[in-house]
Amino acid sequence: MSVVLDKVGLKSGADIIIEGVSLQFDLGTMNILLGPTLSGKTSLMRLMAGLDKPTSGQISVNGHDVARVAVRRRSVAMVYQQFVNYPSLTVYENIASPLRVAGVTKAEIEARVAEAARVLRLEPFLARLPAQLSGGQQQRTAIARALVKRAELVLLDEPLANLDYKLREELRIELPRLFAESGSILVYATTEPSEALLLGGRTATLWHGRMTQIGDTPSVYRRPANIDSARVFSDPPLNELAVEKRGPRAILPDGREVEAARLVPDLPDGEYRLGFRVESAEIDEAVAVAGDMATGRLNGTVAVTEISGSESFVHVDVGFATWVCLVLGVHDWTPGSAVSVRIEPRGIHVFDRAGAVVAVAGTRQSPAFATAG
Repeated sequence: MSVVLDKVGLKSGADIIIEGVSLQFDLGTMNILLGPTLSGKTSLMRLMAGLDKPTSGQISVNGHDVARVAVRRRSVAMVYQQFVNYPSLTVYENIASPLRVAGVTKAEIEARVAEAARVLRLEPFLARLPAQLSGGQQQRTAIARALVKRAELVLLDEPLANLDYKLREELRIELPRLFAESGSILVYATTEPSEALLLGGRTATLWHGRMTQIGDTPSVYRRPANIDSARVFSDPPLNELAVEKRGPRAILPDGREVEAARLVPDLPDGEYRLGFRVESAEIDEAVAVAGDMATGRLNGTVAVTEISGSESFVHVDVGFATWVCLVLGVHDWTPGSAVSVRIEPRGIHVFDRAGAVVAVAGTRQSPAFATAG
């Protein structure tokens, strides 16, 4: 089985929700839809499930247009972020419901429900009604119902968002394996880049209803094709810096001129935008005397520090922008503290005015900028 979207579009009045999306999903594959809220992930899933019809383009299964195929005739299971369960049925009956409709034998139903309940830690709750469950338990019930159905196409729309951290981490590993064993096409929507990296497979990045890139998940992360893909695949947000190259010099937003030779060899004159993620920005408590650009440093002041477990995200105001730096360990710099920021050149992506990537700046040995003479 394969599901193909060919230049699929969706409009609501004058509003464009999905624009010209082309994708192919094959049996046994793990596929991620990664994008911020309102980027079109749920809308695409509803189109694939047959709940909505595209206003342009075509969706086909095994080469056949399925626009007029009823939902009940499609081998599809879908789980939303906001769980949906039958309130009058027990957890057991909720999970078993698609199997009863399909005419599966009693013994097979019992075996599948027992396995799903074990994996999703629902065994103590099988006799309860949904109203007697926590939100996380109800979500696990909805996931279990999709799991036992063994549909050819499984659509999971941010399914782990309501679960506690430990269980979420376990299921991120377990769910892809379980659905892969059934030979299903698994399509998983998330807003979290870290979740996409943990799940692996292939990732399609979405930005305002457009697909900006698709490929193996690590490759899309390491080599974004454009600035929108880089923004989607960055959390905290991508750090950005606008520069204008004029001959041997680059002009920063504050008017400072720096030597451009080490930025990217043979970069044509013009306007560019640099993007780098938090792990490429290092900070020191000691302030460089004059913001030594020869070592790739800029002076700034701490705006806020976010402590996240064993890491700290430090927001630094460098005058023309606020950048986020990742620091290992627990740090709590007072707002206004003077620090210096060094950008690791290997992590800098250079984008042209249209947003397309044109180069990756520098190497491990050379700074992104050198002092202008």
